Amino acid sequence: MSAHAFTESERVRASFADRKQRVADAKRRNALLVGGGFLVAALALGLFASPERGLSLPLAVMYVLALALSCHVRIDIGAGFTLPTQALFVPMLFALPLTLVAPLLALSLALAAMPAVIAGRVPPSRLLVIPGNSWFALGPALVLALAHDSRPDGDWGVLALALSAQLTLDFAVNAVRERTRKLASIRELALEMREVYLIDLALTALGLTAAIASIGRPWAVLLIVPLFGVLRWFSKERHARLEQLIELNDAYRGTALLLGDVVEADDTYTGAHCKDVVRLALDVARELEFDLEEQRVVEFGALLHDIGKIAVPKAIVNKPGKLDPREWEIIKTHTVEGQRMLERVGGFMGNVGQIVRCHHERWDGSGYPDGLREHEIPLAARIVSCCDAFNAMTTDRPYRRAMPDSAALAELLAHAGTQFDPLVVAALRRVILGRHGGGDDGGHSVGAPAGASPLGGLAA
Repeated sequence: MSAHAFTESERVRASFADRKQRVADAKRRNALLVGGGFLVAALALGLFASPERGLSLPLAVMYVLALALSCHVRIDIGAGFTLPTQALFVPMLFALPLTLVAPLLALSLALAAMPAVIAGRVPPSRLLVIPGNSWFALGPALVLALAHDSRPDGDWGVLALALSAQLTLDFAVNAVRERTRKLASIRELALEMREVYLIDLALTALGLTAAIASIGRPWAVLLIVPLFGVLRWFSKERHARLEQLIELNDAYRGTALLLGDVVEADDTYTGAHCKDVVRLALDVARELEFDLEEQRVVEFGALLHDIGKIAVPKAIVNKPGKLDPREWEIIKTHTVEGQRMLERVGGFMGNVGQIVRCHHERWDGSGYPDGLREHEIPLAARIVSCCDAFNAMTTDRPYRRAMPDSAALAELLAHAGTQFDPLVVAALRRVILGRHGGGDDGGHSVGAPAGASPLGGLAA
């Protein structure tokens, strides 16, 4: 398959591997730029902000070591991870000079990474990303310094503003980093960071409680350190489950690709047609802002939508003329047969089977096998149906020549609201016009036979 959605499991696998790899040149430049900005901002804060309290070296060492310990607890979230540093970072804001909090946090992150670097498990270049990962500490430090309110039991408005500054700055830096490398969109980043920030909010409450309890007893904050042992145990369990999920998803993908190869070996046209529909359906799914998992359903549904045709006699599948009523009833069984095959695989493929079953349902309820209408039909199936029809119209068949893209789009528009979902037709039109730079024709010079309705031969 030449095009597919970069699924969540693939992103998780890539994330696991990336944590142990040398930082690439482009990413190194990005890290130096973002990290350099952090150092300049931290220096500016140190020069222009008045220290609220003196530095206690033993207390600073305690926080640096405790934070480094907390960094060994990695909680996997989607394709990334978070650290429970917030539980110690919050009381650190109220125990050490605000101008030193961000640099000491970066020192903690570097100290936590050193054992893996020394052991050769992580390349030294990974240290370059640490300053950029420390930007979030500058937000609350700046707010508290400007407010001259550095007590954990102080003004709740100031505390809320400090937390908002932390999350906002962290998201802004991540957004710049992602967009510079042209990875996740702002929307995708927001969805990915949502769970991370929910965990941070929970740990903020714990950290603030520890900070209040530490007033007059700064070493009391160590009482929360045993929590990191519990979190580490749970995080290792979660990591193992994610690795098992990756293996399971690989098995599903391998099964789908194998079935796709079976379709192609059984009927070259059907196999090539399915792969073309995959590419188009994925473009439409992205146009409709499907998330990665929804794109995976569309991808597999499009690849395997005609899998049931391997159970239909080849004389019927490849018949150049019009099907008689008996042949028509036989070929209509390919949707149910396809679902039956995929349900035998089970798991995720059973969900794909539902798309395969429904890809010949029609918006007005006149389709088969169940006569579903409008939103009763899964959206992924409506996408596959529309893309299936477009590809069939713009491909040479034994009984007719290919149509121009403009004519095929006109047919889809004419049948929007009856055979096809109007929303999907509009999205497909935007995709096709975008491929051709906004033009109306895909460049095919051969039209459909005069008076022929190409949609009449697409129901099978």
